[in-house]
Amino acid sequence: MSRIGRMPIAIPAGVTVVVAENNKVTVSGPKGTLERVLPAEMKITVEGSEVVVARPNDLKKFKSLHGLTRTLVANMVTGVTAGYEKVLEINGVGYRAAKAGKELTLTLGYSHPVIMIDPEGLESVMDGQNKITVKGIDKEKVGQYAAEIRAKRAPEPYKGKGIKYADEVIRRKVGKTGKK
Repeated sequence: MSRIGRMPIAIPAGVTVVVAENNKVTVSGPKGTLERVLPAEMKITVEGSEVVVARPNDLKKFKSLHGLTRTLVANMVTGVTAGYEKVLEINGVGYRAAKAGKELTLTLGYSHPVIMIDPEGLESVMDGQNKITVKGIDKEKVGQYAAEIRAKRAPEPYKGKGIKYADEVIRRKVGKTGKK
């Protein structure tokens, strides 16, 4: 039995979970509404104030889908109540970011500024010139957009210049040593 899959998901006050046909789960709460079609083989039921995910049998495919399905529903419930955020830091001389409306302008040492437009349902907030916070209710979209921003100039191992996650540790390398 999947240890994660068998745990029930508590539904907080103010959140409604609706399971429609073909396992289309709709979770709505104070921050918004999320919809997702989950694997049809899984049995998702709302029992009182909790959601329970069960699998039809113990085939390897269903075992792997069990925990995944439960986690996806749990992430939706967390998203509409608390929301998700990823914090990125920009390190490097002359590297900075600016926000104007939905446009995030990154100056990353290229010959041109890199302009990124916030996707629907996501918001990027500047904290000074070198901290970007990506916020939203969909965990997958928040992580994807943060990864796209980071990919514009990933941190390099010698000086640590580039865009990194706030909790990321960059493995540093020793540079060249000159002859004497």
